Amino acid sequence: MCIRMVMTYASPVFAHAAPKALHRLQVTQNKFCRAATDAHWCVRNSIFHRDLELPTISKYMKDASKRFFDIAGSHPNAFLRAVVDYQHPYSTHLIRRPRKVLTDPPDALTAAVESLNDVNDTHD
Repeated sequence: MCIRMVMTYASPVFAHAAPKALHRLQVTQNKFCRAATDAHWCVRNSIFHRDLELPTISKYMKDASKRFFDIAGSHPNAFLRAVVDYQHPYSTHLIRRPRKVLTDPPDALTAAVESLNDVNDTHD
């Protein structure tokens, strides 16, 4: 929760930080989960996130960014609405725009958690 308060404040900007920085935050979150549940070392991190219903850092940031852009798109301020619809004059894969976070593929841990959730949903 300590990490999330800071990240939520700047989610559209922080969501497309370097993957290494997000990975370090994910490692910290995994350590806290392991300590809080007093789990054995062989329990996978994806199992923690599924059982605790805790989204991964990247999934949480993507969801927070989506909420921000949804709210900003319907805001009465025209300048804020213009930022949501902004398209860069030229398209290149090297320039990361805040809105591009919503279309990025999930990282390995997020994909594993989502597949576990899909399996559980089909068995329910």
